[in-house]
Amino acid sequence: METYAEVLLPIPLERNFTYVLSESQVASAAIGARVAVPFGKSKLYTGLVLRLHKERPEAYTPKPVFRVLDDQPLVSPVQLRHWAWMAGYYMCTLGEVFRTAVPSGFLLESETRVLRVEGTDLQGEELNDLEYLVLEALEHQPALSVGEIGEIVDRKRVLPLLHGMWSRGLIRLQEKLQERYTPKTVRYIRLHAQYRSDQALETLLDSLGRAPKQSAILLQLFQLQEGAEKPVKSKVLQEKAGASRAVLKALIDKEILEEYLLEEDRIAVGEEGPSGPMPVLSPHQEAALQQVRQGFASGKPVLLYGVTASGKTEVYVRLIEEALQENRQVLYLVPEIAITQQLVHRLQRVFGRRVVVFHSRLNLMERSELWYHVQAGTEKAAVVLGARSALFLPFADLGLVLVDEEHENTFKQFDPAPRYHGRDAAIVLAGYHKARVLLGSATPSIESMHNVQKGKYALARMERRYGNVLLPDIQLVDLARQYRQKRMKGRFSEPLAEAISETLASRQQVILFQNRRGYAPIVECQSCGHAPQCPNCDVSLTFHRYRNELRCHYCGHHRALEQTCEACGNPTLDTKGFGTEQVEAELRELFPEAIVDRMDLDTTRGKYGYQKIIGAFEARETDILVGTQMLTKGLDFRHVGLVGIMNADTLLHFPHFRAHERCFQLLTQVSGRAGRTRERGKVLIQTYNPHHQILVQVSNGDYEGMYKEQLYEREQFRYPPAVRILKITFRHKEYNRVGEGAAWFAQALRQQFGTQVLGPEFPAVARIRNQYHMNVLLKIPPGQPLSPTKNSIKRIERSFNAISQYRSIRVVYNVDYI
Repeated sequence: METYAEVLLPIPLERNFTYVLSESQVASAAIGARVAVPFGKSKLYTGLVLRLHKERPEAYTPKPVFRVLDDQPLVSPVQLRHWAWMAGYYMCTLGEVFRTAVPSGFLLESETRVLRVEGTDLQGEELNDLEYLVLEALEHQPALSVGEIGEIVDRKRVLPLLHGMWSRGLIRLQEKLQERYTPKTVRYIRLHAQYRSDQALETLLDSLGRAPKQSAILLQLFQLQEGAEKPVKSKVLQEKAGASRAVLKALIDKEILEEYLLEEDRIAVGEEGPSGPMPVLSPHQEAALQQVRQGFASGKPVLLYGVTASGKTEVYVRLIEEALQENRQVLYLVPEIAITQQLVHRLQRVFGRRVVVFHSRLNLMERSELWYHVQAGTEKAAVVLGARSALFLPFADLGLVLVDEEHENTFKQFDPAPRYHGRDAAIVLAGYHKARVLLGSATPSIESMHNVQKGKYALARMERRYGNVLLPDIQLVDLARQYRQKRMKGRFSEPLAEAISETLASRQQVILFQNRRGYAPIVECQSCGHAPQCPNCDVSLTFHRYRNELRCHYCGHHRALEQTCEACGNPTLDTKGFGTEQVEAELRELFPEAIVDRMDLDTTRGKYGYQKIIGAFEARETDILVGTQMLTKGLDFRHVGLVGIMNADTLLHFPHFRAHERCFQLLTQVSGRAGRTRERGKVLIQTYNPHHQILVQVSNGDYEGMYKEQLYEREQFRYPPAVRILKITFRHKEYNRVGEGAAWFAQALRQQFGTQVLGPEFPAVARIRNQYHMNVLLKIPPGQPLSPTKNSIKRIERSFNAISQYRSIRVVYNVDYI
């Protein structure tokens, strides 16, 4: 009786497909293992076995599995369970979760290869120029990829050409599976076995008397081996001996030396050696640690509310040590890659080689190798420090989940699906592993503190800085008054400029925060008022002076800045607003002796971009660091005396129900970078609204006041945490069609849910990448069950897709919209 496999494919389809296994494949196939399967006319995909059974599908004839790719399951049952929860909760397909969760190195796909049909006579066929070029190329090379043929004929779209040639029998097509992950191998050198006796070696050295370069390589090999059979890399031997590859190859060809390959781990780890000492905790940290342990004993997630620089990381280290003593793994989630640079050094000083980092800057091969280490539960992957995607790793036995800066909105994935929240998904994952959960923040999210009040979370507090260092002195600078009294120096008020001078004179460092990159957000003509717009999005182009270009931060469109206005031709272009680049330029003019650096998306694109900037600032090679919000999250600089916020109003007046909460969190976090050692730090916030309630709360460190006020407003206007919000976005390239489709969908929702539905409305930026967007918000009250609500929405979507003119509109769900 035939055996069938239900296979999950990494594509956004609501259903799975059944394939038939051959007798030889049945033994190696297992739930969670990868299989290569045909899908469509000729494409091969990597699928995942979800179920093995004997039930032949009735609706279609199952295709055979092309190949079983794994001897052991790649994905564990706990992972599959977590994926299923994520797909159901965040209203996406299991295939989309599969594609996001698994490193792309494991998702093998086939590449179409073009081969020439034997016996084709070029002279006897009527060929056009492009067909002749393809067949002539295939005479010199037996097989070509579609991309290679595109380069030969100098065309992007070559499929119609190839289809025509295939239908006439001139070429044939073949699918070749591309193995994307391969172990890293390194070349090593050793002396050939026949020369390992003393007599043979003496004879060999005598024979090489007239070949000094070859003799030098041999002598260098003996030195590197240090009298033992220590492996020596070919590359190292060449460098030490100062010889070329040709000299080394000559010795290999003579069978004097032999070259062999060894697999090498790509995962970077700390230095060899024993673990370092545990940090000494202050009485306040000890008290917080006891509160955390009591919370764990109750079986609840614990929220650790500690002011900036209170020493939360030292408490984390103690909890990690306890988990490692139980031989369980630790997941340490951070919101930004930038934080990992400092944290990994602090953790490696204590835990040595047991700490590993996982984030999007790792290359494809590194991510794949780390997957295997975590799955095997090796010592190297005992502590995984990473951004939100690290929660998809196949933990063998997860014992502790730490979510640092749990309030950060960067834990939420917005595109592509699944649009999950890393904090919430990590709590669910911990539940499956029966692991403990700790959420840490100096400014907890309204939702997390609300969960404490409702008894869902336990609470631990750290209300003093480590060493009883005073919180920074926060002052508000009235920009309107400064401009009126003509005390501004460019974008710098007189108090801020003087404070920077004093701080530099005292040999301390300065951080300046401006939450906008580029030089200026708008370039405007003074004659006609024209501002260059992005052709793909409804936004103005941002000016980047260091490249002299205009760039769209939504789609990446860019072009050089013209010297004259493209509308009226006058050379009267001027900039409006300012970004980090302009702040950096003005600092260099105001403080020419200071060393200024900038940390934003433009300067940290490289794999080691963060590392270089943060390392230079820590080593005090940089005096002033200008940056966006990536500066605010958990970084620990010991010599920062002043923090300046260039313009707090852009955060206050953002059109979002969380604007005030985020403004408080961001300003409090960036203020916390100042004065983290003995001397009290200073913070200056430039604003046109110095009496605004949120800014006053920031200056007083009044989190409780902010929380009560924001919770009251959310309850009055029915926003989270008083209700859940599900945002439904409609996308299409036609303005009228997306409007009509969104209106139809919203009307159907109102028939089901009444006044809980808001919209449809165009967002502030209505067109992105030539797609118009419209939003509908559904407010779900606490007593309304989520699962039936989502099922009702899915039924409406099926009816929506049955209407021909709406079928091309893309519907996107964002559950727990933030």
